[in-house]
Formats: sequence, structure tokens, C-alpha cells
Amino acid sequence: MLSGTIEKPWVKEKDTQGRLAYWLTYLVAFLGIVGGALRCYFAWKDVPRVGNLCLIMEDNFDTFDTENTWTRQVDMSGYGNGEFEMTTDSSNNSYVQDGFLYIVPTLTSDVIGAANVLNGYTYNISGCTNTNISACGAVSNSTSGSVINPVMSARLTTQNSYKIQYGKVEIRAKLPRGDWLWPALWMLPEQDTYGIWPASGEIDIMESRGNGPDYKAQGVDYVRGSLNWGPFTWLNGVSKTFGWWNTRRSSYDEGFHTYSLEWTESFLRIYVDTRLHFMLQISFNEPFFTRGDFPPFVQNGSQTIQTPNPWANASNAAPFDQPFYLIMNVAAGGTNGWFPDGVGNKPWLDGSDTAMHDFATHQSDWYSTWPTDLTQRALVVDYVKMWQKC
Repeated sequence: MLSGTIEKPWVKEKDTQGRLAYWLTYLVAFLGIVGGALRCYFAWKDVPRVGNLCLIMEDNFDTFDTENTWTRQVDMSGYGNGEFEMTTDSSNNSYVQDGFLYIVPTLTSDVIGAANVLNGYTYNISGCTNTNISACGAVSNSTSGSVINPVMSARLTTQNSYKIQYGKVEIRAKLPRGDWLWPALWMLPEQDTYGIWPASGEIDIMESRGNGPDYKAQGVDYVRGSLNWGPFTWLNGVSKTFGWWNTRRSSYDEGFHTYSLEWTESFLRIYVDTRLHFMLQISFNEPFFTRGDFPPFVQNGSQTIQTPNPWANASNAAPFDQPFYLIMNVAAGGTNGWFPDGVGNKPWLDGSDTAMHDFATHQSDWYSTWPTDLTQRALVVDYVKMWQKC
């Protein structure tokens, strides 16, 4: 057994440096917590709010109201994008079932036969809503490469019912899967106040591509929001006002997500599910003509002219300072660059005169990627809500 006194020097002598390090550790941790809390608070405080909102439309699709809410656009024109579908008023392409709206792309060949799509057939769409007769029919001719639009789909709008000028839109939807499908939730102005597209603006709340996640130009695991604006169709500032979000571990065809627009006189925000997942957030702190940084002069035919400012003497929000209505649709293909050339074994070239023909002749390739279950191939909408700023 040991005897005697055991030395305990730490009792008699204070380790000043050790105590200082101890308290410094807690002080730094405390300051970190306070700093993080303050940063979160001021970040929350600085997020612009829409303000008071009045609900003007809510559709939960217990019924399909094509009398007072939705208008089916019936058209074969390609809508300025060189799209390969025709949009119909058929219940095959848009219908309500079990509280959901379905916008479903189908094959034209199932209606008129594959041979007729490619050659020797004249097709006139019933119920055409375009005043231009050339948008209401097509003739297939294998010699010239002209075809009947190989896909049938639907495009629904609130053009004749509901519009908002500042407010909020919220749409809960599940996206379709299938190569070259192009689902979109978007808005156009009630009038061309500042001139033809894109001078009067376009708000894209959500656009996506139905191609799988391995598609190198952002497939169904990405969604995009953007604004289109510019003095000419070929001089568009969209490249300065767009953004995207992706799911990282899944894709947007696997479940429902909420796509939202918040819009005031001073800002516009587009996001998916939560404001933290914003695709686009833009302050109207400068005129759009200044934001565009357009060239001072452009070629107009054989003349060089000064680039016109469609929004001169308007607010900084122009052209996004007027009523817009909602559109929901599923397109197929197109020649406007949404599907870039040379990516994903794309079977057509945008600049080709026979782009739709080339797409149609490769039907067996792309149609094999479309789910046979129509509920998986469709843009499925759970509800739509629109609020006007009070």
C-alpha cells in the first residue's frame, strides 16, 4: 500500500491558458449561433412579399369546366415553335378523372393510319380555333417531305376567363415522361400592348423535357422558369432571365410538385414547392430594355435601323405590367432550339425543311420511350389557383 500525500498541482495552480481556451470556444460557438440566427432573420426579412391577395380562381377538377374556365385551343400550326403536335378538343387528349386533369399526347397514326401520316392524305382538324385557315389542315406528301402532324395533344387556356395583373399562380402537377415531350405551364398577355411576341412578354412558370435523366440537355429531372421579352422575335432577352431546379435523386414524373409564380410591380419569383427552390427571382430595378443590353442598331430587311424600345415611357416592370392569362399544354418536339441539335440522338435538325417528317419517320424510336400507361404519359394536374393582388 502506498502512503504519503498525493500531489495535485492542478488544484493549487490555475491553467490560465486552458481556461481562456475553454471560454473562447463557447464564446465563438455562441457568436456563431447568434450570427446564423441574425443572418436567417434578415434573409427572411429581405425576401419580398406579394402582399394582400384575393383568390379569383380555384379549380380542383371535380369536373372539367370548358364553358366558364378552360378553353381548348385547336390548332395545327406549331405555335411559332415548329412543334410537331396538333392540339385537339378530343377527350382522348384532355379529360378529367378522379379529381385530376390529364393532358395526354397520343399518336395521329392511331386515328388515320401510319401510311397516311407520311403520304397521300389530307387532314382537316375539327373545331379549329385559329382564324388562319392554313393552321387548320395539312397534306402529307412523301416527295416534298410534308406530313400530317404525327402527335395529337391538348392546350388549355384561361384566355376567355381569368387573367391577373400582379398576384400569384399555384399549380400542383406531375409531369409526363417520354422522349421529346415538352410540358409547359405558362402565361401570355391578354393584349399585345407593346407589340407582337416577345415585345409584350411571356411568363414561363414551368417547362421541362420528357427525356430521361441521362439526357444531356436537362431531362425530366429538371424544371425551368423564364421570361421572354424583346423588340423582335429574333432579339429576345430570355437568356438573361431564366433559371432551373432539379430533384437530384428523382424526377418530376415520379410525383406531384407545386409550381408557383409570385408577381408584383417590383419583382417576380418562380419556384417549385418552396420559395427556397426558386428557378427565377428578378427585381424590376431597371428597365427591361436596359437589362437586355441590345445592340444599338439592327438590320431590318435591307435597312439598318436603331433598335426600337417597345417599353419607352413605361414602368420598369414593362412588359410584365399588364394582365396575363394561363396556358397548360404538352407539346412534342419543335424547331426553336428547346431540344438542341445533336443531343440525345435527336432524329431531326431544327434548320431542316423536313424536320417534322424526320421526326415522324423515327416514330418507333421515340414512341417506345412513352409509357403505355396514359397516366404516366400525361401532364397530370391536381389543382390550379390564381390570386389577384388586392
